Amino acid sequence: MPLLLGIDLGTSSVKAVLFDPDTSQTLAVAGEEYPIHKPQPDRAEQYPSEWAAATDNVIAQVIAQSGRDDIAGIGFSGQMHGVSLYSPKRGFVRPSIIWADQRMAHEVDEIVALVGADEHARICGTLPAAGFTAPTLLWLKKHQPQVLEGDVTLLFPKDAVRLHLGGEICTDYSDAAGSGMYNVSAKTWAQPIIDGAGFPQAIFPRVHESSAQVGETRAVGTLKAGVPLYAGSADQPAQAVANGLIAPGLASVSVGSGGQVCVPVVRAADGTLATDRRLHVFNHAVPETYYVLGAILSAGLSLRWLRDLLGMRSDTNAYPTLSQEAAAVPTGAEGLIFLPYLTGERTPHMDARARGAFIGLTPAHTRGHLARAIMEGVCFAMRQSLEIALSLGGQAESVIGAGGAMDSDLWRQIMTDILGLPLQKPLLSEQAGVGAALIAGVGAGIYSSFADAKARVTRYSAPSLPDAARHAFYNERYAQFVSLYPTLKEDMHRLSS
Repeated sequence: MPLLLGIDLGTSSVKAVLFDPDTSQTLAVAGEEYPIHKPQPDRAEQYPSEWAAATDNVIAQVIAQSGRDDIAGIGFSGQMHGVSLYSPKRGFVRPSIIWADQRMAHEVDEIVALVGADEHARICGTLPAAGFTAPTLLWLKKHQPQVLEGDVTLLFPKDAVRLHLGGEICTDYSDAAGSGMYNVSAKTWAQPIIDGAGFPQAIFPRVHESSAQVGETRAVGTLKAGVPLYAGSADQPAQAVANGLIAPGLASVSVGSGGQVCVPVVRAADGTLATDRRLHVFNHAVPETYYVLGAILSAGLSLRWLRDLLGMRSDTNAYPTLSQEAAAVPTGAEGLIFLPYLTGERTPHMDARARGAFIGLTPAHTRGHLARAIMEGVCFAMRQSLEIALSLGGQAESVIGAGGAMDSDLWRQIMTDILGLPLQKPLLSEQAGVGAALIAGVGAGIYSSFADAKARVTRYSAPSLPDAARHAFYNERYAQFVSLYPTLKEDMHRLSS
């Protein structure tokens, strides 16, 4: 059987994953970095030409590594929210503005005011934040209106790479949903917001299912011409596909630099889709399915902050040392609670002025106590996001744990005990790239459905099980954690100003 190729266009690098459907194994992986350009401190831009060159290189590398070029289809996964403006006559008319850009803070409020916060969240499944597509386009309309004129079309980052390989000018439902101006229920561009903002209607691309074929490759290096290209998805639903989160019944918690909670949901029996302003509800790569996304900003970053604060940055054993010392500390860090709001917080507070804190410090507390309190505080914050996500119609009989922190036995067990649910790790690595390959596999008919792909590919570790006594203790401590932000909010705001 021919292979599948997944292209995952991240914020700092692109990866190519060559996947063998016969063995359900990854044959080759290659990655290449590219810069984030910052012409001013609040800006974050990238060049589609640099994405394209890096993509060509990693494709050539995985073909060379595997010694095979029999590819049945190529799928795509990519960073969300970015704005790339393409003209068939002129190419990309300016550098792409990516999600990390913060220049459009004022435009966020203007976009929300067009229909009101509640109506915006109902239509779009989310309220926009700085870096989202809608406020970025409004900033461009004000300051660089010429780039929206003529024959330009809005593309998201992974769409620009697919176009480079020979694909059509289009996007998919999941990336459109992340724009903050897409009607996630009707699966159409949100006309009241587009009209209210005065955006040119012609810039909005056609939208397809993630597994739809949208062109075929031209010959690029060792990549043959005529390989089918599939629309692909945003990175979060691609990861969800690889992790088996394709229908209600599972949830995932991913703890990397930030933390994400992902819960698949479907419409209610009456056809309605529940939303919550504290979360994002976006279209999944799986047809007629949605996913609830909760995000905390400083998950692994909190432990990295402690590592650096303690002067351990150059110590290659810093994290194992902190974990070992934290494991020696009793559950609850002997009366110490950490609020992981070092850079503000998204879910559930949506408060850029929230601030981190240790509560309960005494002279008896050591760096092991600080490390354990950070792990517990991050897990409390993830539980808070998960509970809200599940309230929107989700279910979780068990949880999939992903991200670098879940490789730590201690951190994984703390998460299990705090959530009170079995927690399993996915056995596949490079989930976004594998998910992109599986999306192509569904489109190419190698898998009859996403359920078939999950049954044949997705595997998990043996579950970590919660300890009943520790879970009962953490329930009490969690109630304290939840009460602290409302108590300290005004003080945080005064101090942040």
